[in-house]
Amino acid sequence: MTTAFSFELAAADGRARTGLIRTPRGQIRTPAFMPVGTAATVKAMMPESVAATGADILLGNTYHLMLRPGAERVARLGGLHRFMNWDKPILTDSGGFQVMSLAELRKLTEEGVTFRSHVDGSKHFLSPETSMEIQRLLGSDIVMCFDECPALPADDARVAESMRLSMRWAARSREAFGDRPGHALFGIQQGGVTEELRGESAEALKVIGFEGYAIGGLAVGEGQAAMFGVLDYAPGMLPEDKPRYLMGVGKPDDIVGAVKRGVDMMDCVLPSRSGRTGQAWTRRGQVNIKNARHADDPRPLDEHCTCPACRNYSRAYLHHVFRAGEMISGMLLTWHNLHYYQEIMQGMREAIAQRGFAAWEDAFHAQRAEGDIPPL
Repeated sequence: MTTAFSFELAAADGRARTGLIRTPRGQIRTPAFMPVGTAATVKAMMPESVAATGADILLGNTYHLMLRPGAERVARLGGLHRFMNWDKPILTDSGGFQVMSLAELRKLTEEGVTFRSHVDGSKHFLSPETSMEIQRLLGSDIVMCFDECPALPADDARVAESMRLSMRWAARSREAFGDRPGHALFGIQQGGVTEELRGESAEALKVIGFEGYAIGGLAVGEGQAAMFGVLDYAPGMLPEDKPRYLMGVGKPDDIVGAVKRGVDMMDCVLPSRSGRTGQAWTRRGQVNIKNARHADDPRPLDEHCTCPACRNYSRAYLHHVFRAGEMISGMLLTWHNLHYYQEIMQGMREAIAQRGFAAWEDAFHAQRAEGDIPPL
């Protein structure tokens, strides 16, 4: 018998929550950070290495996988988990955001979106129904509704029109998803930075009914203050007994602020993208390994970190291999960044369970404010 998808809250401290999502492919400890494996790989990482950082789940991308190698091909080869050698849960986004941001010559109608691939210019169509079918072929554990996300800033009329279209698409996504035991469909709240529209969206989603709920349409240019302003009320509009997922966030302080406001799940390309461009996130803030100050520094990036980059290599070495354009640079810095992000999540889970989140948050911000260790 297939294990049902379920969510159990274990503890709360203020609005911060910790709990457990159960799926047939394993448990997801919340709050959870999902590394992004856009094209069936977390760039510069082996799947075993991603798991070693502490990740319980990762994200795949419907838009990229439907274009290359194709959802039907992935299905023929045993599904996304087998294809990429990841046996833990996978969440796939619907493709809507990428269609709006990456695709060329797109045409939006009530039925869906016709667009040309940014890869080869080929013509494609995505709708709630085709998105659900593609995600079914991929075999992901958590499926996202197909929605539209307008870039901010946008006027209320445009945001309202987009949100209401997304709610109609959410109902069609629910219908097309069907009965899939062990798999979950998440609805996506939209409404920009307008509380009334967010409330309307949340009510529409609750009427339809989902296994989890996402907060979409943020981290799209509105700035942290505006995002936190929305998060001060948006999570509370969603069912308390279901996971709440903030899409596309973010920097370490964004993540801590989101969890403080009641978010359970998030994803972002930042730790892996930063690793490939010489940026390391540490408990003392951001380190730019490109800088000449590191060239003769025998110390680790972070003396308290247990990742391979910090345990086995010096700042001088990391500086050298980045400057030399060696692949190991992106590998080591990405591993470090993902390890650090998972350390943040574990720290928050423990602090919430012990009702000590405020003290943990104060210590987190105080240490980051110290800045990097002085140069030698």
